[in-house]
Amino acid sequence: MENRLDRDYSAAGLLGFALPTVIMMIFTSLYTIVDGIFIARLVGEDALAAANIVFPCLCAVMAVGIMLSTGGSAAVARKMGEGDEEGARRDFTFLTLAGVSAGAVFFLLGLLAPEALSRLLGASPALLPHCTVYLRVQLLFAPAAMLQFLFQSFFVAAGRPGLGLGLTVAAGVTNGVLDVVFMGPMKLGILGAALGTVSGYLIPAVCGLAFFALRRQGLRFAPTRPRWRMLGKSCANGSSEMVTNLAAAVVTFLFNSIMMTYAGETGVAAITIVLYAQFLLTALYLGFSMGVAPLISFAYGAENRRRLRRLFSRCMVFLLAGSVGTFALALALAGGIVGLFSPAGSAVNALALEGFRLFSPTFLFAGVNIFASAFFTALSDGRTSAIVSFARTFGFLTAGLLLLPRLMGVAGVWLAVPAAEALCLGLSLFFLWRYRGVYGADGPR
Repeated sequence: MENRLDRDYSAAGLLGFALPTVIMMIFTSLYTIVDGIFIARLVGEDALAAANIVFPCLCAVMAVGIMLSTGGSAAVARKMGEGDEEGARRDFTFLTLAGVSAGAVFFLLGLLAPEALSRLLGASPALLPHCTVYLRVQLLFAPAAMLQFLFQSFFVAAGRPGLGLGLTVAAGVTNGVLDVVFMGPMKLGILGAALGTVSGYLIPAVCGLAFFALRRQGLRFAPTRPRWRMLGKSCANGSSEMVTNLAAAVVTFLFNSIMMTYAGETGVAAITIVLYAQFLLTALYLGFSMGVAPLISFAYGAENRRRLRRLFSRCMVFLLAGSVGTFALALALAGGIVGLFSPAGSAVNALALEGFRLFSPTFLFAGVNIFASAFFTALSDGRTSAIVSFARTFGFLTAGLLLLPRLMGVAGVWLAVPAAEALCLGLSLFFLWRYRGVYGADGPR
């Protein structure tokens, strides 16, 4: 059976290979966004605020899942490139077991301590019931969420990105439909939002288990044993992606606190809307970077310098064009995106629309930064990847949030993210230039 990773792709072929993962990431981001839209429209502002209050805890779940999936898929794809198919299968199986085990820890937290966690995250007495219900259900289904994150990457490594796309689309549609049913006619409130989301998790989780268990060729489950060294290296290699999500938890908390100071509850609702929009629009970059990463890892493992050089060049062309297009799209659709959450004419809508326009330059810089982090992960250079990711999602951003609002008020809050992305772009380009010999930019032709 032909290995789809062991192929020279044209520019169009590369986009075709990555497209299912791009769409898959967009649908994954829609899980959170659809919840936000329907919570705001069908339940109310308190419930939307509650979902944002507990979001940092859900970021921790995503952080572990994405760390294992990105770092682990790079290790597995590299072994496949080296010709060690059986070793790749054993590593993949152990990584899956590790993901389920990590999900079980979050399950116990959801079972025993959702109210305490909600208080720790800053839930007020009015928001506490909403927070507790939403967080409990999400954490109880954390093992399924872990499997979803893992299989998103490993369907690509297995050469079946289309299957991952189909399952993710089915999960997204299921989530949206059940949100409407549970929060609309059934009037389950925020419980309905949580149930809709976790129902979506189950589709790729259960189908992925069946696919890899029943498959007879290629990447599949195989008898394994504890592979702690590989797990440690995978976690270290995927640490940049973990840092990204943990930083999102801290930054969300900072955004909420600062906006509460400057604009009260209206400001918190407005920043929530803008962060949802960012989550959706950057899914293009995340999906493309995840989609091409197994190709990069495979070529690196096979020591095919020529192929690596072509892959890198074509990826950069796509990212530059995509960055300009996404920026233009953000400006053109600003009113429509904000209007999904808040009706025109409201104070929240006006503030969010003003902020989104100041925030939009983010999309000019974010693509290269996201790709640079994923690129170094694919090359098993977790250290450089983590530096870029930490600087982008925490270091520069935290500095901007602590400084710019003091100088510019609310406008400084909106400008903190594009300022951080612009600074990180310089850092990303520095590392890509510095290590160009590793991926073939100045290697033999």
